[in-house]
Amino acid sequence: MNVYVMIGAPGAGKGTQAQILSKRLGFVHVASGDLFREAAASGTPLGREASRYMERGALVPDDLVIAMIEERLSRPDADAGVVLDGFPRTRAQAEALDAALAARGSKVTSALYVGVNERELVRRLAGRWLCRAAGHPYHEISAPPRLPGVCDIDGSELYQRDDDKPETVRARLEQQLPPMFDVIDHYRSRGVLAAVDGELPIDDVADALLRVVTAPAHNGAPG
Repeated sequence: MNVYVMIGAPGAGKGTQAQILSKRLGFVHVASGDLFREAAASGTPLGREASRYMERGALVPDDLVIAMIEERLSRPDADAGVVLDGFPRTRAQAEALDAALAARGSKVTSALYVGVNERELVRRLAGRWLCRAAGHPYHEISAPPRLPGVCDIDGSELYQRDDDKPETVRARLEQQLPPMFDVIDHYRSRGVLAAVDGELPIDDVADALLRVVTAPAHNGAPG
């Protein structure tokens, strides 16, 4: 079984790329958030246990996440391969995933790192604005208003939520990036890390990932 792990900071576009890559390769896209929601809706023992954590806003324990991933990998549609999106997020999770796959006689085929520098991440994440009248969303880069600071639809003022302000985004990244770099180091040490430039246009990033996946060998990446 081919198991690909997507790695990227918030704003790097790894979720989008995971979807594109899985479609191009005919692999199953396993997003941790979707997996949690599916498990909760299924009413299975794993799903009920996960729901208990999710309902009170707590993190689902690593061993339970691994169990859900193992269950997903056991389904026939995963035989051709899977793209894991949103897990692992820490070195401990990466090690637990390695152990679970080894028990199945498998391993991570490649860890694909979509690299974007921190300044660009802040620019992407802090570019969201909403209109005061109805909350119509805009983005400075991908969906700007015709007139700066004014909603195209109702003419109301645009404002930025505290969570989307640059200083808040930077604080979140300071917490989220170090564990991600630990995961990168983990897979680099195992010789399965490959990186692409996530600052390229979306289609170019997708093409670069496909070249990496279909190449006979993968190159290591800077962390």
